[in-house]
Amino acid sequence: MKPMRTLVAACLAFSALGAIPGQAQEAPPRPSNILRPLTLPAPADSADPAKPAASEENTGDASSTAAPDEPVVAVKPCEQGLPVLRSPLAFKPGELLEFDMDAMGAKAGKLTMRVQRPANGSLPVLVEAQTNTLFSKVRRVRGSATSYLHPKTLRPSRYTEEAVENEQRRKVNVDFGAQDKSVKVDYQIGDRPKGHFNYAFDKDGLDVAGAIYLIRQLPLKKDLPVCFDVYGIRRMWRMTATVVDREHVSLPLGEFDAWHLAGTAVRLDRPSQTRDVHVWITDDDRRLPLAAVGAIDLGAVRLTLSGVKRPGEKPMEAQGKEDLKW
Repeated sequence: MKPMRTLVAACLAFSALGAIPGQAQEAPPRPSNILRPLTLPAPADSADPAKPAASEENTGDASSTAAPDEPVVAVKPCEQGLPVLRSPLAFKPGELLEFDMDAMGAKAGKLTMRVQRPANGSLPVLVEAQTNTLFSKVRRVRGSATSYLHPKTLRPSRYTEEAVENEQRRKVNVDFGAQDKSVKVDYQIGDRPKGHFNYAFDKDGLDVAGAIYLIRQLPLKKDLPVCFDVYGIRRMWRMTATVVDREHVSLPLGEFDAWHLAGTAVRLDRPSQTRDVHVWITDDDRRLPLAAVGAIDLGAVRLTLSGVKRPGEKPMEAQGKEDLKW
């Protein structure tokens, strides 16, 4: 996994709300035990989320290039753009979300998301992640990403990443062109020469951090289809999405009614690489992202909301319910 992979994969899990390319996939409604042993929930033909997905997707190194003999397959374009966003915003400057991050079946670290004060016509969102002492024996990661969003449309104008993994520093700067639908990526790994990619998006182009906040503003309802392109891990991915159902979710943070979203991110330049994910968003005015389960090169990864601080509200913290066993 390249630097920022744990951070980006976790964010990608929140933003990759799709079914198989070009076809929405519906799973039967069920109560959600998000804290069960960490595996990807099963697809629509199974109601047991403890079982791994039946299909074997290519979730290898997402930053790698396609093999010379790999056939070029076009990804089906989005049939329609994103729906009109809800108003007012479910969040505002000063909101801080804290998450526990699990990978390879163990606690891996912490991730935070903070809405910052508007600046230069943008609403910045800062995401920071760091692995804990135990997981650092496998992979030591410390990094941050900032998405500069339009305060009304929540589309990004710029996205940056900076991370250190096993003492190697990496930087990424991404510029989004609203008029020509361009995505220009500049990056540098350690002391190597700088690299550059030019991409384009279809109807909507987002980044992995900002997409989480846009999703919170969607008019969520059962069977709602959603499709957009998203930047992550120096590549562009297409999300085709559906809202599965409304479920009750129990966390150490509390009890919630939430919308369950499920699907797959498909890499545009290499459709054989996909990321199956499941996401839960509260069905209230706050639209809190409760949890996400996705896949990286090391296996399943999960984010679970453990703390919420919002201006003018009492902070929420996980209480550590002993009866919620893995």
